[in-house]
Amino acid sequence: MNGKPLVAEIFGTFWLVFGGCGSAVLAAAFPELGIGFVGVAFAFGLTVLTMAYAVGHISGGHFNPAVTLGLTAAGRFPAKDLVPYIIAQVVGAIIAGGVLYLIASGKPGFDAAASGFASNGYGEHSPGGYSLQSAILVEFVLTAFFILIIAGTTHKLAPTGFAPLAIGLALTLIHLISIPVTNTSVNPARSTGTALFQGGWAIQQLWVFWLVPLVGGVVGGLIHRALFEEPK
Repeated sequence: MNGKPLVAEIFGTFWLVFGGCGSAVLAAAFPELGIGFVGVAFAFGLTVLTMAYAVGHISGGHFNPAVTLGLTAAGRFPAKDLVPYIIAQVVGAIIAGGVLYLIASGKPGFDAAASGFASNGYGEHSPGGYSLQSAILVEFVLTAFFILIIAGTTHKLAPTGFAPLAIGLALTLIHLISIPVTNTSVNPARSTGTALFQGGWAIQQLWVFWLVPLVGGVVGGLIHRALFEEPK
């Protein structure tokens, strides 16, 4: 594998974290701007939609370790490229978190630790005060369905050219459902990119937002492979 797919994954994941989390950190914090969590949900969906069209033909447009692992489980992605893709995604997310931190720090009084820095959490760090059990369940179900949608819309028999639109809208819906519960992860790289700069509780709870989306991704991939893939 040449380096172009990895660079594409870095750029795509950067855009996802910078656009989605940036809308939460820079815009949603100001009610007078009228963006709210609905705006944040659409921001995440738009990042995936735009970069899937921009670089999807180069790397497949994963931008998410759970997607890469899920597509591997579905038999749609080579296992030998799994680790390089995940490393590239995490690198892109961390760079995005760093750039966002530098921008947000330009506002007097900004405190990434106190604000949460758009990090994912449960319990007292859940936007709606939801428990660990709720966080695990919602992240598992939504990641599994996200993989089903991605695998289905990118199937060779699916209508061509519409997959990024369906995937972007799916991610928007996922955020509309789960922002109140966990601030929405379904993406370990996205969670890492903000947790490292929040620096406290977000790092302590980060294990949930790696483990559960990865398991959900594998389950979604296996379901697609068992029920919807044509026998080879």
